[in-house]
Amino acid sequence: MSKIVDSPKTPQNENSLVGSVIVFVIMMALFLGSIYSLSFLTLGNPWPMAVCLGLFAASFWIPQTVLGRSDSAGEH
Repeated sequence: MSKIVDSPKTPQNENSLVGSVIVFVIMMALFLGSIYSLSFLTLGNPWPMAVCLGLFAASFWIPQTVLGRSDSAGEH
């Protein structure tokens, strides 16, 4: 009997291009939104800085934890 051997996953077939582009565009929009919110920052209004920190953290936290993109390098 012959064994069926699974082919190893390579980085080329791990994520689809369309999915990666969509995630990139959304996370870049969050990041650029965080920078844009700083244009409304004044000494009397701290909320734009809070929005900036929240959007900035979300733009890194979502792909690394929710989408699981940070652990893909150790699988190969």
